[in-house]
Amino acid sequence: MTVLCDSPLGPLGADAADGRIARLRWGAGTLTDGPLADHLRQELLAYFAGDLTAFTVPLAISGTAFQRAFLAALTDIPHGETRTYGDLATRLQVSAQAIGQACGANPIPILIPCHRVLGAASLGGFSGPHGVEDKVALLRLERAAGVLI
Repeated sequence: MTVLCDSPLGPLGADAADGRIARLRWGAGTLTDGPLADHLRQELLAYFAGDLTAFTVPLAISGTAFQRAFLAALTDIPHGETRTYGDLATRLQVSAQAIGQACGANPIPILIPCHRVLGAASLGGFSGPHGVEDKVALLRLERAAGVLI
């Protein structure tokens, strides 16, 4: 297991499948070196430096039709903006609870921005090692922190 980069949230690692990122891990992952690891490392470092607003590293999106549609809806949320669980529930015609559960199961956080999804009256949760504090840090990084005031 290898750490690809250190971030403000702690060490990050990744797993790959068929030349695409399949999972971003809080800690070490199985992706060690090579062009895909270099690409991901460069993009993560640029993102955390505030120099990248959209990731281009290839992602391995899998799961049910709902899971794939949900992950696509997350990637449609622009950098620096947020949506509510209810917004996505309406779009995907499911319950807000289903959206919350899907956010918690997102295998590629940060790259697929589940941190941009908030409750109607709260921040909701986040899978990072420090929970909601990591979500707040990412929203501040993206200058979406106005929603926090």
